[in-house]
Amino acid sequence: MFDIQQIRSQFSILDQQVNGKPLVYLDNAATSQKPNSVLQVWNQYYTEINANVHRGIHTLSQLATEEMELSRRKVQRFINAKHDFEVIFTKGTTEGLNLIAYILTQKLKKDDEIIISYLEHHSNIVPWQMLCDRTGAKLRVIPIDENGILQLDFLDQFLSEKTKIVSVNQVSNALGIVNPIEEIIAKTRKNSDAYIVIDGAQSAPHFTIDVQKLDCDFFVFSGHKMYAPMGTGILYGKQEILEALPPFHGGGEMIATCSFDGTTYAGLPFKYEAGTPNVGGNIALGAAIDFIGKVGQDAIQKHENALLEYAQRQLLEIENIKIYGEKANRTGVVSFNLEGTGISSDVGMILDKMGIAVRTGHHCTQPIMDFFNIAGTVRASFAVYNTFEEIDKLVEGVKKAQQMLG
Repeated sequence: MFDIQQIRSQFSILDQQVNGKPLVYLDNAATSQKPNSVLQVWNQYYTEINANVHRGIHTLSQLATEEMELSRRKVQRFINAKHDFEVIFTKGTTEGLNLIAYILTQKLKKDDEIIISYLEHHSNIVPWQMLCDRTGAKLRVIPIDENGILQLDFLDQFLSEKTKIVSVNQVSNALGIVNPIEEIIAKTRKNSDAYIVIDGAQSAPHFTIDVQKLDCDFFVFSGHKMYAPMGTGILYGKQEILEALPPFHGGGEMIATCSFDGTTYAGLPFKYEAGTPNVGGNIALGAAIDFIGKVGQDAIQKHENALLEYAQRQLLEIENIKIYGEKANRTGVVSFNLEGTGISSDVGMILDKMGIAVRTGHHCTQPIMDFFNIAGTVRASFAVYNTFEEIDKLVEGVKKAQQMLG
């Protein structure tokens, strides 16, 4: 049975007050809070088995290695990868996308094309622009309509033998829109031999991921948005693709042999994990997956969708409010503005005085803001520990902001 109070009791940070008010944390699309079980595992690593991995024969090194590789296998099951060595530890989604853009450099030439969408985070725009600068390739962008929904007729028009990469997010961080990834992948497979990259930063925390069923070539996500420490993330890549592509960083851990005459590279996953990893964070990522598993991903999705539906219904009762992507299929996010009350940060500051944490601004998605001709939005984003009572406090705070700013 879903017990919200039992869940909340596992997040000690939620017990505090901010500006004299009980904390209402609604900035989960930026980063989630961490349950005590995750923090305990992280602390246990540093207080009991702190050692470098894969390199030592002594007991602590072996214990640390075992725990980190166990975490890798947990990630494998979490996303249903075929092999554990297809799971690469990274610092987060941004590093994963940059890694992919770098190792695909040799696969592109002048006038080849990369397709992304209007809904992308800057992390899924800038690395591809840099790749275009390196190779002479061209960037093509799937547009959106007034509801923020991707216009896939343009994808049909764009796909050709020139298409080498298609990279889109599964869920928009700014609007919470769930994109039709299965349809995008099917269209791409039918009309090109392009590499398919999926940004799962905003989907992995909210619903079940199955990379084999999706049949994507790469899938990236961040640990810190799904109850794990910051500085953790995952790059999934198909075995045959990762084996055929060059390394990203050079250094320790990623070599098989090294001499001044030349170097040979280690096999997967170590080929892409140069240097000392974030061992404690990676182990704690496994603990975060355990937490999600105990609550149940279906239960999390059902609760968060109910929160979103309730929040939208309550907010729309406020006069002169604009919710972006209101009619689209969404998860975890309501992004809005109070028309005629100035910039979104003014609303955010008033909410903060009431102990309510939301995100304001362009959310690293300036093209979306340009499309709607706005500077930014107020974004409330939900996690498993949020409550309907907190939504009521948000609505009360928005009404107060409207009175003060209107």
